[in-house]
This record gives sequence, C-alpha cells and structure tokens, in this order.
Amino acid sequence: QDDRTAPGDKPVQRSKSFSFNTQKELCSSCEKTVYPMERLVADKLVFHTSCFCCKHCNAKLSLGSYAALQGEFYCKPHFQQLFKSKGNYDEGFGRRQHKELWASKEAEGVTKTP
Repeated sequence: QDDRTAPGDKPVQRSKSFSFNTQKELCSSCEKTVYPMERLVADKLVFHTSCFCCKHCNAKLSLGSYAALQGEFYCKPHFQQLFKSKGNYDEGFGRRQHKELWASKEAEGVTKTP
C-alpha cells in the first residue's frame, strides 16, 4: 500500500490549476520547437536565444541590444548605419537642398572662367 495514504483515505489528488503548456512554440527564425529555458520574446515573436541575431552581421542579440524594423532585427550599430535618417529641414518642407544650390553656383563659376 502507498505510504502517502492512510487506510480508507482517497489517494492524493494534484491541483488541476497547474498545467504544462502543451502548445509547442516555434522559433520565428529556425521554426523549431522552443523550450522555456531557451525562450526569448521580441516584438511578440518567439526565438531561441541563439537564433536571435542581427540580419546584417549575424551577431547574437539580446533584448537590450536590438532594433527592429518591419519584422527584421538588427544590432544597434547596423540599424543606425543602415536606416538613420540623413536629411535636413529644407527637404522636409519641399525646398531644394542648399548643397544643390552650391553645386549649381560652382558649375556656373566653372563655365564662366576662360
């Protein structure tokens, strides 16, 4: 007889409120099963910690060292290098850039000289 039950008692019942997550989660990168110890969630996508890498240089990323754009993940240096906005206020307001004006003045200066 089981030592945990006294004669006449019912067997010990486990709480049903605790259950294991039976739905398998797949890594968004490699599409293999992700187990809880290796699970990482970024932008509502699940990854293995080893699969969470920069799209440009393939460096391993962490939750504090990544930037995302349109579902792609990058290390912060490459994100800035690839996507940092390079412009000025003139472009935003529909005016010609000053450097275009300089280029046209330089071209005029070159044509005027004999």
